[in-house]
Formats: sequence, structure tokens, C-alpha cells
Amino acid sequence: MAEPDLRLAATASGWIEAVLTDFPQFLRDHASCEKKASGMALNVASHYPDRPRLLAAMADLAVEELSHYREVVRAMQARDIQPGADSKDPYIHELNALIRRGSERFLLDRLLVGAIVERRGAERFALVRDALAPASSAHHDLHGFYRAITESEHRHWQQFIDLARHECPDQAIDERLAELVACEADIVARLPYRAALH
Repeated sequence: MAEPDLRLAATASGWIEAVLTDFPQFLRDHASCEKKASGMALNVASHYPDRPRLLAAMADLAVEELSHYREVVRAMQARDIQPGADSKDPYIHELNALIRRGSERFLLDRLLVGAIVERRGAERFALVRDALAPASSAHHDLHGFYRAITESEHRHWQQFIDLARHECPDQAIDERLAELVACEADIVARLPYRAALH
């Protein structure tokens, strides 16, 4: 099977500038995102216990995302950064609103939205990785962590597309993905830059 392809509109430079301006807040948001991602995977697993491949993938994903959460919490503790309460993520909220109802369409959209979120994460974590690469960076010690996170997110978005093709083979997957990608580009263009992943 050919490697999935998922191209998103590039993040503007203003985003990484906002992140670096308030990196402690970015770490708080990153921790929240990892925790929510683990919960999302568990939620999918609980809804589809009769789909062995999907169940196994989501169980593994939940554990990996929770491990990332632990690592971000450790990074915050090392910097005496107090974690904050979770807040609503407007990007995720708008993407989730695009998920259609109906059992088969719902599963496809949920998997494709998962792929888009992970793909955007891979792109933005790569920007953070590169910004932290210089030894003069105040957070250079996290460069290796964000390199690994970028690779992880890259695997995840590909996995979501592979799962969509396996679990929803009779649906127009590429067409629906293109529709969702176009909607995601509009969402990203409208949202203000902030010290957050999305």
C-alpha cells in the first residue's frame, strides 16, 4: 500500500512567534492536548470494541499520548511552571463540528479529522523543534523531545488514514478528506495566533 499523503496549508510565521513569546503557556497547552488525545483514543476504543484493528490501534495510541503528557508535565515541573486547567480548543471544536452523523460516515469523519489534527501537530511540532535547535535557545534541552514528538505525530496521521481505508473501504475517502482539508485551511486562517498548538 502506498504511503498516505496529506498536505495542509502551511502555518504562518506568526504562530511560532506567538509560541516563543509565551513558551510556558505553550507547554501548558501542549500537556492539555496530549491528555485530550489520549482520552479521544480511549473514547474511540470504547465505541468500537467489535473492530479489532481499530481497538488495538487506539489502545496503543492512548498509551503513547499519555506518555507524551507525562513528559510535558515533567518539562513544566523542571521549569516551575504551574499546569493550568484545560480550556476549549477552538480549532478542535470547529473540526469536530464537521463530523457527520450516521454510524459509517461518523467513523470515517472521526478518523479523517484525527489524521488532520495529527498532521497539523506534526507540522507545528517541527516548527517548535527547529526553533529550539540553536544551543542559544532558552529551551534547547527540549529540542530532542520535540524531534521525537514530530516523528510520533507523523506516524499517527498516517495510521489514522490507514485505519480509515481499512474500516471504511466502501466510502469516498479521498474526496471526503479533500473536503475536510479545505475546511481546516479556512479554520486555521481565521483563528488568531496564540501560544497554543492550535
